[in-house]
Amino acid sequence: MSYSITDLLYLMQRLRDPQTGCPWDITQTYETIAPSTLEEAYEVVDAIEKSDFEHLKEELGDLLFQVIFYSQLGKEENRFEFTDVVSTLVAKLVRRHPHVFPDGTLQSQIENRKNLPEDVKARWEAIKQEERAAKGAQGVLADVPLNLPALSRAAKLQKRAASVGFDWNDVQGPIAKVREELIEVEAALSEENLPAVEEELGDLLFAVVNVSRYLKIDPEQALRKANLKFSQRFEYIEKNIAKPLSAANIDEMNHLWDEAKIKLMV
Repeated sequence: MSYSITDLLYLMQRLRDPQTGCPWDITQTYETIAPSTLEEAYEVVDAIEKSDFEHLKEELGDLLFQVIFYSQLGKEENRFEFTDVVSTLVAKLVRRHPHVFPDGTLQSQIENRKNLPEDVKARWEAIKQEERAAKGAQGVLADVPLNLPALSRAAKLQKRAASVGFDWNDVQGPIAKVREELIEVEAALSEENLPAVEEELGDLLFAVVNVSRYLKIDPEQALRKANLKFSQRFEYIEKNIAKPLSAANIDEMNHLWDEAKIKLMV
């Protein structure tokens, strides 16, 4: 049997029914659901990176359920409902794509794709800045969410600043900044100043993110790939060492590490 979005909305309403609903769902709030929303978003990304498309279908459904849940809470409080979420989204996307919807309506369209303006990206950023101003956001960085993962927030801050011209002329600028920050980390270490070391390490990480951002490489994705590579190599050591790891020396582990790099090609 195939179900529709209408069925999903009805299901959510049933789950939240004070008399006949699910005891767990009834007690949930925006705040209690938020951690699950983050988890579901990461599981979507995980399925994509594994090219597990059957699992991706399921994970996208779990993520959609988060939107449905928030919409039901909003409806119960007479704040908004799912149709408002959809309408707001469509209106925003139409507004942000004047190069696709030239008259500002969903039905309007360009006559010839060759007539697309060359400054699409600049116009997109200008429209988003206008939207932020309309929301009362003070400053270019004001509405960058504080609870983003640190690497993602760093990249977003840098991208936002770059959108108004605060950027390097070429990639050598941020690379030089990485070298500069590494020297400052070493200087703080030599002084045994741990608070300064923490600050300089933060600056170093921020500089590395800037290199990634400049090269249009997502730093979260790059680090996830590095984490996976490390895990696979370390697991190779665990499986192939002839003694407990606690009894092995670093030379033995490094030998297997180098072997893993060759055999696993990671």
